[in-house]
Amino acid sequence: MTSELQQQAKEPVSAAMAGPYGHPLHPMLVTVPIGAWVASLVFDVASYLVGDPAFLVKGSLWLIAVGVLGALAAALVGFLDLFAVPTGTPAHRTALVHMALVLAVTAGYVVGFLWRRGTVEAAGPVGLGPLLLSVGCLLALAVAGFLGGKLAFRYGVRVADEATQAEGYRRPAEPTAPAQDRSTVSP
Repeated sequence: MTSELQQQAKEPVSAAMAGPYGHPLHPMLVTVPIGAWVASLVFDVASYLVGDPAFLVKGSLWLIAVGVLGALAAALVGFLDLFAVPTGTPAHRTALVHMALVLAVTAGYVVGFLWRRGTVEAAGPVGLGPLLLSVGCLLALAVAGFLGGKLAFRYGVRVADEATQAEGYRRPAEPTAPAQDRSTVSP
């Protein structure tokens, strides 16, 4: 039963929308909001170090917007991946906490965007409040990322099973094993 539940979490609910077996789209898409939001914080800090910080303040605002849009795309695909994780399992509970944190972070950045939007034309660096909100959001995002890593690397959610992974470790001189149906392979 456990191996069936593990295999269920490896298969996409919709390969067309979430990525085919062994190639999930969610990990690829999360790089957009993570990169945009980290760069936004770098711009925020840099706005305190230059004489005319207006370009950094505006850049940070738009990096936050790019991050929110990227997070929404990643969330849609991640939500599909959640459907593959059997309910009532530690992997499912971890996935729910991961999702809740990421949604809270995204909401925090939406609030930050709206807050900054009203003050973007003001002279000077990013305000202390929006800066602290970004720091808090990034810290929560780091925890969410840790949980996402736990889903993939500890629980194997959307990761190919060991028999499929073994293809990458076969030396050219070794005979290949007969092809097996993925749905019957026990990890």
